Amino acid sequence: MKAILALADGRIFEGKSFGAPGVATGEVVFNTAMSGYQEVLTDPSYKGQMVTMTYPQIGNTGINPEDIESRGLFLSGFIVKEYLECYSNWRATMSLSSYLMENGVVGIQAIDTRALTRHLRDKGAQNGIISTVDLDHASLVARARAVPSMTGLDLATGVSCQKPYHWTEGVWNLSGGYPQVDPASLKYKVVAYDFGIKYNILRCLIDSGCDVTVVPAHCTAEEALSMNPDGIFLSNGPGDPEPLVGVQAEIRKLIGKKPIFGICLGHQLLGLALGGTTVKLPFGNHGSNLPVMDMSTRKVEITSQNHGFAVDLGSLGSSACLGHENLNDQTVEGIRHCTLPIFSVQHHPEASPGPHDSQYLFGRFVELMEQHKA
Repeated sequence: MKAILALADGRIFEGKSFGAPGVATGEVVFNTAMSGYQEVLTDPSYKGQMVTMTYPQIGNTGINPEDIESRGLFLSGFIVKEYLECYSNWRATMSLSSYLMENGVVGIQAIDTRALTRHLRDKGAQNGIISTVDLDHASLVARARAVPSMTGLDLATGVSCQKPYHWTEGVWNLSGGYPQVDPASLKYKVVAYDFGIKYNILRCLIDSGCDVTVVPAHCTAEEALSMNPDGIFLSNGPGDPEPLVGVQAEIRKLIGKKPIFGICLGHQLLGLALGGTTVKLPFGNHGSNLPVMDMSTRKVEITSQNHGFAVDLGSLGSSACLGHENLNDQTVEGIRHCTLPIFSVQHHPEASPGPHDSQYLFGRFVELMEQHKA
């Protein structure tokens, strides 16, 4: 079936449909990872976006029931160069196209993703539309231009859990899959705010000795502190952090009360709560091969990233220092409070399938909780 991708600036790409038929709209971004498309599909941080994979062949490992990062698929559309229906993997149970179809996600293949990526790099991420129904170029461009901008959108509320729950699953291992861990064996109590949290973050916290209770995005500071945690975790999530004014206010109440660790959107919200501002990046950073320097050790690590906004370090004044720096574009990859046990990173130390260079950050969080344990 014919499919068309139209960008808001009038650029048109004609290809073939795979996955669900229909119409999808969202901000078009590109991801430079060579593997892990199932993690991309199930990452709630992609809510409201259509993801272009720069690696040319996608689908060859199929889909399996274990490598999922959330309760569903949140991205709007999926864009690839060459979709492979024939898959081969010892855990795979279905094809990528069937998975997209089952979850109502529109996909387009057989387009020049290199040309699209170069266009987004030069012109910036922008809204677009994929359609297998309306194939009129002018109509599609007009519809793409009518899509709301990512700036100003609160998308985290829509992907967060609705009520608190307890997490007990550890990191996957070859011999037994995902182990169920006895909470009594875990030393540290952590309240994890869910702004679109990835499951592997929770698994990494469990493997670090944390007894994790997940709470909704708009959980109050009083409710979180009433659980008597040793630490507070602020998760990843989609959209612009600035509209989450209420969340920022609650985080502000937690500062100085408990050690805090934030990832991605949680990092941005922490920066705002500390009095800083955020900026929209031209095309964001999405991929699993991005270099970052830990400023405390001067060590360079390869990281997984997925974000379109960044914290403006200069806006934080003297309350926070640069914790990590992106070596590609020199944007803020992490901050740490100058006096309190608080730090955050823009990248993803829990990345599955990887890289795993930044997993030490969970240990750093545990060290802070140990030092400040009541």
